[in-house]
Amino acid sequence: MSVVLAFDLGGTSFRAALIDAEGVTRAECAIFGPTIIDRLGWSEIDANDWWQTLVEACRRLADDAPDLFATVAGIAICGVTRTQVFLGRDGRQLRHAMTWKDTRADATAKRLQGSLPQAHPEVARINAFHPLARLAWLREQEEATFRSLASVLEPKDYLNFRLTGMQAGDPVSMARLLASAESVAGADLFSAIGVAAAILPPALEPCDPVGAVLGDLPAPLDQIAGVPVFCCSSDTWTAAAGLGALRAGYAYNISGTTEVLGLISETPAEAEGLLTVDWRGLHQLGGPSQNGADTVAWLLSLIGRIDGDYSGVGKAMDALLAGRRHPQPLIFLPYLQGERVPYWDPTLRGALIGLNRQHGATDVAWAVLEGIAFLNRIVLERAEQAAGLKVKEIRFGGGAAANAAWRQVKADVCGRPIVVGTSKEPGLLGAAIVAWTGLGRFASLAAAQESLVSVASRHEPDPARAAIYRRLFDLFRQSEQALAPISHDLASLSRQSEALPGVHASPTIATKDP
Repeated sequence: MSVVLAFDLGGTSFRAALIDAEGVTRAECAIFGPTIIDRLGWSEIDANDWWQTLVEACRRLADDAPDLFATVAGIAICGVTRTQVFLGRDGRQLRHAMTWKDTRADATAKRLQGSLPQAHPEVARINAFHPLARLAWLREQEEATFRSLASVLEPKDYLNFRLTGMQAGDPVSMARLLASAESVAGADLFSAIGVAAAILPPALEPCDPVGAVLGDLPAPLDQIAGVPVFCCSSDTWTAAAGLGALRAGYAYNISGTTEVLGLISETPAEAEGLLTVDWRGLHQLGGPSQNGADTVAWLLSLIGRIDGDYSGVGKAMDALLAGRRHPQPLIFLPYLQGERVPYWDPTLRGALIGLNRQHGATDVAWAVLEGIAFLNRIVLERAEQAAGLKVKEIRFGGGAAANAAWRQVKADVCGRPIVVGTSKEPGLLGAAIVAWTGLGRFASLAAAQESLVSVASRHEPDPARAAIYRRLFDLFRQSEQALAPISHDLASLSRQSEALPGVHASPTIATKDP
């Protein structure tokens, strides 16, 4: 029996597994994610730490299942996106990678909006999270690094490069960079900011091989030298395949550190604030938020239910939800780190609305889950309206999918059945689907999904709760609109408030996420 080696480079953890051709995980390990250096508006990571984590994950798998590790037939890595690794001509990292949370290019993005060729459709999408804005920020703030720049890679493409010595990317993960480099009406955005299109790696299909594992890598990678490494794609795209949702008419919700929600259509569509990704006749409409399980971890840390050990998040949240709830619900705006989809506004801030003296931690816990679900509903409704379809179910995966209460809340808020697959790690299964398809085991990704993805549970909306949530959703939207201007003013004030009592210079916070 042979297996494939699948990796999922997430925002809070690095997972690896040996998965056979029936989709069965034969060996698996998870490692806390490398240290992320955060301070106000900044979020960076040393890409070399990802490589060391990959080597360690392989070492654990080889120790736990040496016979299986020796049968690895292919490798596929999916990973976080909206994160740039900057490499020089020698292939080495020029500076730390800028992660999906980084907002320091906000002012640069606003300047770009007015200076770039307005006929180019990508201009409207440029914001603090856009890779072009970050490249322009690099030009303004770190000129020497900018001049030395030879290539920009996504995190999983960097790991593929370390494995094979070959640089490549896929059109899904690189969509925004490829769109910026494309000439429209005689103009491309790369030229407008002085970037050469040569910094882009060749674009391959996810199931195409990038190259073979090099022969001079550290143990135990030397045992699998010559094994093909497939290009794969972003964690969202790959997890959608692992949920069986990478097919027209399906919606997906992947809930890890942050959440991603979208639908798959056969018809191209665009909606305000949503990302569109086209791939072989399938059109994804939706995108990532800045909140999810990390928001739950924030709450539990704040009220002292966990203390640095994020592995206890699930049990601690279950204990909170089991408490008695006050009949008057609360509204929670989950914008603790600004927001990406659908607002693309780094200065949005969170809020808890409706507190009275009788409310307790259980009420706040429910409000957090419901606030994130309300944001899911906003994205879903925009996507459905633009695509002209109403999805019959939402495939739900990621760490939060293990929580039955959250599954039911999402079903009740969104008014759609929530369906969970048997695989607890859809990103890993999706990467395995890519690898087995690339190896020729399946004729297509659709055939691989049909064969390897199965359903574990289904949660139907409860009519009574759904009716209450419709009223609460209206109040959520009113709260968003009312508090957004205050959020912007508070964010602006934070840059001028070091004279306030107890305020010190913004600290640099190194976080080792679970």
